[in-house]
Amino acid sequence: MSMFGDGLDKAVQKAFTRPAPKSAGPQMRYMVKQLGGTKAVAELLGMSQRQVERYVAGKAKKPRADLAARLEREVTKRWQPQIRAKARQKAATTGGIVIDARARMGYTAPIGSTDQDRIRHLTVALPPVYAARLFEAQEQGASDARLQEIAAEALKEVYFQDGGRRAGSLEEVRFTDVEHLEFDL
Repeated sequence: MSMFGDGLDKAVQKAFTRPAPKSAGPQMRYMVKQLGGTKAVAELLGMSQRQVERYVAGKAKKPRADLAARLEREVTKRWQPQIRAKARQKAATTGGIVIDARARMGYTAPIGSTDQDRIRHLTVALPPVYAARLFEAQEQGASDARLQEIAAEALKEVYFQDGGRRAGSLEEVRFTDVEHLEFDL
């Protein structure tokens, strides 16, 4: 499970104007329409083409739990791509992104300061430049560790250094042991 990648996806999904299909039949019909045929859907989901056709026709209704989870994930990934793109674009250019995190945070600073790691619960509005970096890295397939590094850089600048008004000699921020993470556009 990718905590940062999933968190970014959930934030974008809040912008959807209609809910994604919930039952197997409509989900399969949507996937067939998106991928252009039952064979492509069958290969993607790891099942037979004939079984996909049964779901599309309404003869099969209740998929196994693992298939239902894969199907829901694939539908959600493809649902309302234009609205998803607009939400990302708005966050990356004007709106920014809000991060709500409960994690162990510390920093590397000059001798004499209290740089001890501790659990903090922060809700911080990040500027659009960091939203753009997070979404760009996610689109390029960056690992969760890389997304975590970008978030740590953003927290360093926005929270710890307050945009350059304090802690100018701060070298790095450690952002580990994430207990809770949520993004909002």
